[in-house]
Amino acid sequence: MRWENLTADSGGHSRTADAALFGADAVVSRTFDTPEFRGITFHEVRARSIINRVPGASRMPFEWTVNPYRGCSHACVYCFARKSHSYLDLDTGLGFDSQIVVKVNAPDLLRRQLGSRRWLGEHIAMGTNVDCYQRAEGRYRLMPGILGALRDHANPFSILTKGTLILRDLDLLVQASEVTDVGISVSVGFTDPALWRTVEPGTPSPERRLDAVRTLTGHGIDVGVLMAPVIPFLSDHPAQLRATVRAIAASGASSVTPLVLHLRPGAREWFMAWLGQHHPHLVRRYERLYAEGAYAPKWYQRRITRQVHDLAQEYGIGPARAGMPRRIPEPPDPADEPVSEPTQLTLI
Repeated sequence: MRWENLTADSGGHSRTADAALFGADAVVSRTFDTPEFRGITFHEVRARSIINRVPGASRMPFEWTVNPYRGCSHACVYCFARKSHSYLDLDTGLGFDSQIVVKVNAPDLLRRQLGSRRWLGEHIAMGTNVDCYQRAEGRYRLMPGILGALRDHANPFSILTKGTLILRDLDLLVQASEVTDVGISVSVGFTDPALWRTVEPGTPSPERRLDAVRTLTGHGIDVGVLMAPVIPFLSDHPAQLRATVRAIAASGASSVTPLVLHLRPGAREWFMAWLGQHHPHLVRRYERLYAEGAYAPKWYQRRITRQVHDLAQEYGIGPARAGMPRRIPEPPDPADEPVSEPTQLTLI
C-alpha cells in the first residue's frame, strides 16, 4: 500500500513527490466483527492536511473540499472515485468497497486549519469524492466535529450524500445554517427498488433518502436532489423518470438536477463487469453509446435533461435558480457543454 502517493498538493489526484499527507508508520488497520462492517478493513490514519484544493484543471465551481474518508462501503458500481484507490495500489473494485481509509484526526485538524490566518473562509464542499455519511461514519463519528468546527468559524459549506445518517447531525446543521451558508444535496437517481439493490447495494434505499429530504426540509433546511445517475436503458424510460421526479417533488426538495451516468477509467471496467453479469443483453448497446469516451453523447444528455426539467416543472420543482443560496453546485446544462468536457459531481 503506497500511502506516500497521497500528497498535500495533489489531493490524491496525482503521483507527485511532495510531502505525503501521512506516513505508513501512522496507519493502523482494523476490522470489526459486526454485521454492518463484516468484510471491511479500516485504515486509520492521522492526516497532515484536511482542506484540499480542487485541481486547477477541474471545472468544479468550488475550490476547496474536505474528505474524511477514502473508499466507500456504499459500493455503487458506477462510482467515479474508484480510480483514486489505485493511487494506493488498492483494488478499484471490491477493494474500493471494503478498504476504507479513515482520517481519524479530521475534526481537530480542520478546526486548526480554519483558525489559521491564511484561511480566508471560502466555501468547502463535502461528499464530492466519497460519501462522508457512509457506514463508517456511524462508528467513527467524524462529521459532528467537522460540522462543529465549520459552525464555530461561520464557514460556508455544502454536503452531497446518499446517507440518511446525516439526520443524526440535524441539530448541528440547523445551528450552522443560522450563522453561515449551508447547502445540502441528496443523491437519488431512480426509485426502482430492484435496480437499487444491485447497483447501489450499500446505500439506504431511495425511499429512505427521500424521507431524509423531507425531514431536513421540515426543519427549514433547503435541500436539492441530484437525480444521478440516470442509467441508460435501466432507469431512463419516461415512466421511470416520471416516477422518480414525482417522488422527489413529494419529498419537498427545492430543486432537481439530472445527471446521466458517466464511466471514467476505474469505474468503467467495474460497471461493465456488473452489466455483463446482470444485463448481458445491454453490453453491446453500452459499448456503442460510450464509444467516444466516458460520457454519453450530447444528444442523449440533452434528451434526459429536457425530459426531467419538463417533469420538474409539471410537479412544481426545477433546477436551482439564480439568486438561491449557494448549494452543492450542479454542472452546466449538457445542452451547453461540449461532449468531450461535461462536468459531473464526483461522488457518482
